[in-house]
Amino acid sequence: MRWQELFADLEAQARSLEQEELETEIVDRIRGEIAEIRLINRIRSAVGSRIRLQVQAVGLVEGRLDRVGKDWLLLATPYDVVIATAAVGAALDLPVAAVSPDGLSPLESKLGLTAVLRAIAVDRSAVTVRLRDGSSYTGTPDRVGADFVDVSLHDLADPRRDRAVRGRCTIAFAALAAVSRHGDPWAAP
Repeated sequence: MRWQELFADLEAQARSLEQEELETEIVDRIRGEIAEIRLINRIRSAVGSRIRLQVQAVGLVEGRLDRVGKDWLLLATPYDVVIATAAVGAALDLPVAAVSPDGLSPLESKLGLTAVLRAIAVDRSAVTVRLRDGSSYTGTPDRVGADFVDVSLHDLADPRRDRAVRGRCTIAFAALAAVSRHGDPWAAP
């Protein structure tokens, strides 16, 4: 009897070690998978929901997340706001879920800030452009290059006409924080 108890105890210890190894492996795999998740994929899981983002030089921006591109987000606030993901410092109360990049359509995964700014330029919308250093410009995007946008500067109340344009600003995408159509939601009251 004593031998059987000894072997039973050894088998129980082996099962326990095996279970611990399995649990450790699962934890390690989960950590490894989490380490591969990008912020943009966490944000994608919130499409259609209200989110709050801390945006560099802009502050807290709240709204419904309508779209997420390769390097930009579209928030519906009282104004439409395109935010460069590189300017997002924090996302508050974001869902724990993430959207796998494999689940995205080829168009969605490749549609970059360049395409969005070109669409705004074609639309001839007046915008407020906020830069990461805190400065801002108002006007109409005229030309969009690979890494810059030319904005004809004018008051938002004035349509883009040659007599209303007071200059042109070429803005590097790397400096861009947010572009707001239909006004400046960050203007001081």
